Amino acid sequence: MCAAIMATKIPEAPKVGMVSLGCPKALVDSERILTKLRSDGYQMSADYAGADVVLVNTCGFLDSAKEESLEAIGEAIAENGRVIVTGCMGNEAELIRQKFPQVLAVTGAHQYEAVVNAVHEASPPIPNAFVDLVPEGGLKLTPRHYSYLKISEGCNHRCSFCIIPSLRGDLVSRRIDAVLREAEKLVHAGTKELLIISQDTSAYGVDTRHEARQWKGREVRAHMTDLARELGQLRTAEGAPPWVRLHYVYPYPHVDQVIPLMADGLLTPYLDIPFQHAAPSVLKAMKRPATEAKVLDRIRKWREICPDIAIRSSFVVGFPGETEADFDYLLEWLDEAQLDRVGAFRFEPVEGAAANDLPGACRRRSRKNAISGSWKRPPPSRPPGCGQRSDACSPSSSMKWARRTRTAPSAPPRAARPMRRKSTATSSCAMWTQACNPAASSTS
Repeated sequence: MCAAIMATKIPEAPKVGMVSLGCPKALVDSERILTKLRSDGYQMSADYAGADVVLVNTCGFLDSAKEESLEAIGEAIAENGRVIVTGCMGNEAELIRQKFPQVLAVTGAHQYEAVVNAVHEASPPIPNAFVDLVPEGGLKLTPRHYSYLKISEGCNHRCSFCIIPSLRGDLVSRRIDAVLREAEKLVHAGTKELLIISQDTSAYGVDTRHEARQWKGREVRAHMTDLARELGQLRTAEGAPPWVRLHYVYPYPHVDQVIPLMADGLLTPYLDIPFQHAAPSVLKAMKRPATEAKVLDRIRKWREICPDIAIRSSFVVGFPGETEADFDYLLEWLDEAQLDRVGAFRFEPVEGAAANDLPGACRRRSRKNAISGSWKRPPPSRPPGCGQRSDACSPSSSMKWARRTRTAPSAPPRAARPMRRKSTATSSCAMWTQACNPAASSTS
């Protein structure tokens, strides 16, 4: 006798209704939004009654068009009640919310990601392995255990050796709720380590004046400390917190606020800070926003708060105008700082960079070789919830370990602090360089 075959019931997908007003350009925007929602598994509804949420794409070109848009919003609220407003009139969000406080979200024109995120929040898609073409965590080119999480594009700095602003523009931060939602999906999909990246992670949210968004029933600002705190609340399927590592961090004053989060176990005790140099004259020529003496004091304080903190950085040598005294100053600064990972990069002119016009470029390779040591202290204790510490759990596992054998006289007192070994142009300590791990190359 044959056993009964149990049919798999596929859950019904949420439905979205759309009211599209205005010009053909707005109609194309509506098509793009619906295309993205359809690819996310949503169904379309031809009427108000059948929709789980209704989108109203508004027009604000004329006063009469605004009136029509407000009427459409009012009709959608009366017929359905769950309404998201987008389009040109989204720039007048205060007016819309004053007239219709029931509106779930208001976004501006061309803000496709914001609209889709608002729909996801109002009526979350239902993941289903039988019908979904894309896994919940998205398609990834990295191994399953770690993922990069990009929180912004572009940069507001104008470092003389860098052309990132001309390639990617000024800083544009992602919405904090969108970032947290992506992080949550990645962790649910199996990610054990989140690597937070951008051109300037410390400046996250500056362009939006640290706009706050609703997340899990509370307001969260688009700010590095708020982001770090919320990421520390994530849990893997096993109930353990993932590793959360901050990369490309500029040493702004508010960076001090994330160190206690590391001490409390909410963040992996790790900072990637591209100092680039230490000599004041070189930093000035580079147009870098850092003061080397204050940085040393802050590193000492960070280690007092969180003794296990690991600091990785990269440095440019042979910068135009760099003197032997500047280079010696950098080596002495490194002796004092006792960083955990150091990468050295020979200056290379790039078309369009202001540094190309500076006199005195140094072409010698000896400086890179002289700095090619890794000033390392003993491995810190394991990050919270990640089991036994293992380099295999990190994408930067190609880094080599080097032991130091004596304590730096100028360094703050610390147990078993190894010392950088002397190096020459032809001999160096074990190190991690760009050749070992191109993905972790220096940034402006």
